[in-house]
Amino acid sequence: MNELELKKLWQTANEKLEKTLADNRINSNEISQLKVYHFISSMKPIKLFTLLAGIIWVGLGTIILSHTYLYAFSEMNKFFFFSASVQVILTAIALFIYVYQLITIYQVDISEPVLKTQIKLSNLKISTLWVTRILFLQLPVWTTFWWNEVMFQEWNAFQWLITGSVTLAFLFVAIWLFFNIKFENRDKKWFKLIFNGKEWTPLIKSMELLEQLDEYSVDIRPETNAST
Repeated sequence: MNELELKKLWQTANEKLEKTLADNRINSNEISQLKVYHFISSMKPIKLFTLLAGIIWVGLGTIILSHTYLYAFSEMNKFFFFSASVQVILTAIALFIYVYQLITIYQVDISEPVLKTQIKLSNLKISTLWVTRILFLQLPVWTTFWWNEVMFQEWNAFQWLITGSVTLAFLFVAIWLFFNIKFENRDKKWFKLIFNGKEWTPLIKSMELLEQLDEYSVDIRPETNAST
């Protein structure tokens, strides 16, 4: 076997190897994309359940508060009305975000370019952080809905100290979480305690898979160019 035949044999073997590697890369990318789609799809049930439960909660709350405001406002507990109204309004805002998230989830397509899917997942991430911030703002009103006029007439300083301390503590926690719930704190223990479930874990796994896919495609581009 002369030198020319050896070169041709080496070139043929090299081409077959490159084709095999390219096929493996395609298969690996397809598997990763299927995993991403599976992770995102696994978020649908909890999102739908939360949305339906929220609609029922807000609907009933709106009906009760509207009826009370129209027909019994003068007799009702104003603290309860204010606290319940804030809770219903914040929940309603959260529902709009959940609708947006569901639309985004159903729009995810594994045949799309990686960058387009990354943008959708990034929007899901941002909206998930925002809806959690908004819902935590409800904390203080859960401590004031039972207040009444009798408390202001008969309670002593110690009773108000205890009650006021609890409300202020809940208010502080709500404000602190509102400003500190951000992706940069995802490695903190308190963050992992809050964001640990079907609404967050699949999203993060999907983002990590897409980042690996993106980096992998960047890594193999020079090889592809070199072979051409």
